[in-house]
Amino acid sequence: MKITFTARSPAEPDALVVGAFADRVLSAAAGEIDGQTGGALTRAMSASRFTGASEQFVDVVAPAALKAARVVLAGLGKPGTIDELGVQNLGGSLVAHLNRVGAKRAAVIFDGWSDGGKISAPALAANLAYGARLRSYRFAKYRTKEKPESKPTLAALTVVAPGPRQAQAVFGRLDRVADGVFFTRDLVSEPANVIYPVTLTAQAKTLSGLGVDVEVLTEARMRKLGMNAILGVGQGSSRESRLVVMRWSGAPKRSKEPLLAFVGKGVTFDTGGISIKPAGGMEDMKWDMGGAGAVIGLMKALAGRRAKIDVVGVVGLVENMPSASAQRPGDVVTSMSGQTIEIINTDAEGRLVLADALWYCQSRFKPRFMVDLATLTGAIIVALGKYQAGVFSNDDALADKLVAAGQAVGEPVWRMPLGERYDKDINSDIADVKNVGKNREAGSITAAQFLLRFVNETPWAHLDIAGMAWSKADTGTVPKGGTGFGVRLLDRLIADNYEK
Repeated sequence: MKITFTARSPAEPDALVVGAFADRVLSAAAGEIDGQTGGALTRAMSASRFTGASEQFVDVVAPAALKAARVVLAGLGKPGTIDELGVQNLGGSLVAHLNRVGAKRAAVIFDGWSDGGKISAPALAANLAYGARLRSYRFAKYRTKEKPESKPTLAALTVVAPGPRQAQAVFGRLDRVADGVFFTRDLVSEPANVIYPVTLTAQAKTLSGLGVDVEVLTEARMRKLGMNAILGVGQGSSRESRLVVMRWSGAPKRSKEPLLAFVGKGVTFDTGGISIKPAGGMEDMKWDMGGAGAVIGLMKALAGRRAKIDVVGVVGLVENMPSASAQRPGDVVTSMSGQTIEIINTDAEGRLVLADALWYCQSRFKPRFMVDLATLTGAIIVALGKYQAGVFSNDDALADKLVAAGQAVGEPVWRMPLGERYDKDINSDIADVKNVGKNREAGSITAAQFLLRFVNETPWAHLDIAGMAWSKADTGTVPKGGTGFGVRLLDRLIADNYEK
């Protein structure tokens, strides 16, 4: 879908979109069209349930004089309440509506819409387009037969707004973030026979074309470094494990600030290993690499928009399979940190991957902070549902910044506790630590407590995104499927707090 900005409406769009506020108050452009058509928009509102509430739509067949097939009234809510996130959701919902009605070329008249002056009109227009782009994503690579009505039709969206050049400049940056989100969605959506450690590594290496330095650690290298926690998870698979390090160097040369670090769990398929999962729903475990996918997508976004910051992304990539060579419950492995781990449950594998990845990251790069992302526990879904991720941290300031960034982009996170009592639950009788706590109590917390043992003194936060990496329903800017959760959140964290 091509998106453009202009100060004038293009000739003969299929759909002309104008706004109406709550209580059926027409915007200036909508009022003008209503006058030209003898009150057609007013009659359409009266004959429907349309009230002007946010993201409501009503279609009106346009008179020939308008040179458009239809006029779409878009609900804007109460005047002065439209904000950055709200207008993104409106843009996303609008694209879904236009595709449903079969529009091919649409023009949005962005006039008199306001958030009360917090953000400029060109920036609001850019965010409308950004939401439209995010919702336009579709993973149809493997569909060979489709009904015509199921295919998207919208090929061009023109946003008519004041300051089109300024809007385009703002959108240019957002568009690169969307590229990162789409990359993550693609990776998460691919089946496990296509994306496995070596092929996911190859996808990460494509970022070198954007200026990202990509380094790959093979199993032989990991073995020399003592990464037996990662290697133990992957030893039951015929697919070799990998650790991938991606570096973006965008800070001014005079900067002496330590880099920022992001670490991702990349279990490209998780059977549970010897502690095998039930068959029902196991196909979903292709997206157990969602944390690694988000880190790779983040690096694409940062490089694409030429972020003025130094960042490293580290992803541990494994496949967890049962076989004659697979790790067993009761095994003890020595992690890169030197700490010994008793394996109680081989389905608690993601924390083992992160244990070595986090230790490697903090010991090699000495970062300002580390944030890890992982589809780590079902327990976080029990606690928070599929509406927000859990965040655990040893640093209050970092946790607060993550919460704020999540709220700003619509990827909310909720802070969860850590503490000595939870830590005692993972003490092992025969090793330094065991990989699960007692019974099913506080499962997401004890998992985070396990990770805390491998971050040393580095400020750190853990995002458990198990409920957020995949959606079974459409939302404003996220079609069902892989969500790309985390890319926008972390990009906003960096942009708001750390770029110069």
